[in-house]
Amino acid sequence: MRIARFSTGSDPQYGIVELAEDGGQHPDTVAVLNGDPLATPVQLTGERIELDAVRLLAPVIPRSKIVAVGRNYAAHAAELGNEVPAVPLTFFKPNTSVIGPGESIIHPDTSNEVSFEGELAIVIGRIAKEVPAARAKDVIFGYTVANDVTARDLQKSDGQWARAKGYDTFCPLGPWITTHQSIEEVSDLTIRTTLDGEERQHGSTSLMIRKIPELIEYISSYTTLLPGDVILTGTPEGVGVMKAGQEVSVEIDGIGILTNLVTGGSGTSTPTT
Repeated sequence: MRIARFSTGSDPQYGIVELAEDGGQHPDTVAVLNGDPLATPVQLTGERIELDAVRLLAPVIPRSKIVAVGRNYAAHAAELGNEVPAVPLTFFKPNTSVIGPGESIIHPDTSNEVSFEGELAIVIGRIAKEVPAARAKDVIFGYTVANDVTARDLQKSDGQWARAKGYDTFCPLGPWITTHQSIEEVSDLTIRTTLDGEERQHGSTSLMIRKIPELIEYISSYTTLLPGDVILTGTPEGVGVMKAGQEVSVEIDGIGILTNLVTGGSGTSTPTT
């Protein structure tokens, strides 16, 4: 099931997306839900809207936090000259960094090295504290695509990552949340990132050093996860700089494609046509 948050020009709504590839009776439509499925039981209103008539929004605005995992792919750690950490390396991104598909990543003037990082994201579905790995599946609502945008030069100069990872627009999420997938089903999904159509990242979630159950156990051991909180699981190798005027897309098989345009800031490139 694909749960989308969308707008038709009024307040955000939620719906279930049905695509032509599903072979259902209502291809490329959104079946409208009565309320936020993270807060209330899923209930259809009976209204259907054509998918191309809605604007997809970030599928979730985290209630409290985004917890991200650094250096969770060995090749990515190596490409930046880092060792794989002995324990999971985690950091926070503010919920004000979240944007949806089609929205602009704003390149800050303070950075000359803004990078893309395509990642699988976990959306938490219930209050989770000290969750053992064996029960991790019980607290997962679903999965979405993320881009952990990073001001790489500020990450190096600051000595910590709050500013480099926390700018407004630095956490694109979307295009929807896929639910009813087991941890096993998402443990070997291909992640691709393209910049202006050119492939830059090509990896698999099977290459994660710390798997999803271990990440949930570790993170919930020190912070309570709330419904709607998001965990970013790390990025494969191939990260790189993006300039204003460029378009970045992150695709995860079985989940979807998240596309955003980079705007503003320094280092402006000529937009492609």
